This record gives sequence, structure tokens and C-alpha cells, in this order.
Amino acid sequence: MKAQVAHVADPNQAKYEVASELHVPLQRGYNGQLSSHDAGRIGGRLGGSMVKEMVRMAAQAMNQKS
Repeated sequence: MKAQVAHVADPNQAKYEVASELHVPLQRGYNGQLSSHDAGRIGGRLGGSMVKEMVRMAAQAMNQKS
């Protein structure tokens, strides 16, 4: 689902795509220079989008059962 909401094929690439969109300097490997604020912006964007998608899917499934 992470890849789906970030519009990438590889789920592991999703956080890098979001970081790029937000202009956050996320690199592969160690990111000790990254502020907790910037890390939270990446995670929040992914998590929020995934929750919205799960709610949409659940609502759709409930409508199909009715």
C-alpha cells in the first residue's frame, strides 16, 4: 500500500519519493543529519495517505456488502 499511495512500483522507494517531493535530503543509509521534524514530515505524509486509502477501501467494501 505504501508504494500505491506514493505512486511508485517499489515500496522501499516510497519514502525517497516523498522526501524528494518535500525537498527533504533523505539518503540511503545513515541519515543522522535529518531533523526529527523532516523525518516526521516524510512518515506523516506516507502514513496519512495510507490511512485515507484504507478508509476508502473499507467504505467501498461496506458499500459492496449492502
